[in-house]
Amino acid sequence: MTTTVVLDQLKKDKIVELLDQGKRIDGRAFDETREIIIEAGVIPKANGSARVHLGSTDVICGIKIQPDRPFPDVGDKGIFICTAELLPLSHPTVETGPPNPTVIELARVVDRGIRESKMIDLTQLVIKKDKSVVGVFADNTVIDYDGNLFDACSYAATAAVLSSKMPRWEIKDDVPTLIDDEKVDLPVSTIPVSVTMGRIGKHIIVDPTGDEWDCLDARITITSNSDGNICALQKGGKNGFTVEELVECGKTAVKLADKIRTILKGTQE
Repeated sequence: MTTTVVLDQLKKDKIVELLDQGKRIDGRAFDETREIIIEAGVIPKANGSARVHLGSTDVICGIKIQPDRPFPDVGDKGIFICTAELLPLSHPTVETGPPNPTVIELARVVDRGIRESKMIDLTQLVIKKDKSVVGVFADNTVIDYDGNLFDACSYAATAAVLSSKMPRWEIKDDVPTLIDDEKVDLPVSTIPVSVTMGRIGKHIIVDPTGDEWDCLDARITITSNSDGNICALQKGGKNGFTVEELVECGKTAVKLADKIRTILKGTQE
């Protein structure tokens, strides 16, 4: 235990030393993401799917679309729910069992980014008002962890939604029944993109690696839509950001989102 603590402190000291010199441990600029590779349609039996490599972080998302009962207070809208899971093989510290608070937060941040951007027009997913709607369920599975799961899972879920094909149902004898074998695209109106930044000491960096993530004093995830409007934000960590820093983080998130959105659009071609 003592050896591990000493090694962790030495690693953090080295990361901070490099940052003070204007450098990062992997040679990136402070406002530069790692390489992003997105593959769509990786799960043949899913309604939609995508795999994202964000540097060495590796995530797969599968979409399941099926009839469901609407929530009692929104019978005129379909359902979107996002979950997340870290496989034990993804990192030595991950164990089997129920999701811990970190994983729960991860799922909620990804869910909120897609939901608050109004990416999916849930009003078009109603089979019969107050009786039956279409449910869209996005399940993220982390295969390999090397930092910044918020963005990796968000890109995977977004790309999976973009690749999804939805069956069509109608109500017959009060039961949702498939109309035919034809499938249609989900009603997508925008492409949300999250960008996560972290503070280490006085420095703010984009897309922290696993080692950098372990050193963070604070982090912030900002999601913007295709119009460049910020629609969701999540702050974490024991410290915070000044107003001026938040403004700069917002500008950085919107700027980088344009480039990442181009990659996501490429998965539709």
